[in-house]
Amino acid sequence: MLTAVDHVQLAAPPGAEAVLRDYYVGVLGMTEIPKPPALAARGGCWFRAGAVQLHLGIEADFRPARKAHPGLRVTGIEAYADRLAALGAPVGWDDLLPGHRRFYSEDPVGNRLEFLEPLPTF
Repeated sequence: MLTAVDHVQLAAPPGAEAVLRDYYVGVLGMTEIPKPPALAARGGCWFRAGAVQLHLGIEADFRPARKAHPGLRVTGIEAYADRLAALGAPVGWDDLLPGHRRFYSEDPVGNRLEFLEPLPTF
């Protein structure tokens, strides 16, 4: 029986760790978490915000995920989108998901990210 998603892994090109740290920590507000030593030798980096974990693994023949993406729930989506835009990240609003406010962005290596917040129900 499945109980939760432990993490989502995205790919990145070799040598991208510094820009990934700048973005996932500095822009998204996540915290970098250490990789186990046996995995750290492969490069890449892992990030956490609350129960959400994103792992960025190095892929020699990297191509960014343009359609596949993690869907990340946020609170205060308008302010969060404003923060990302102010820090230079693209923000593209989409109103096609009933009951939610959402936008898409991308990380500095081109991976697609979805940010969404359920609308209040009264």
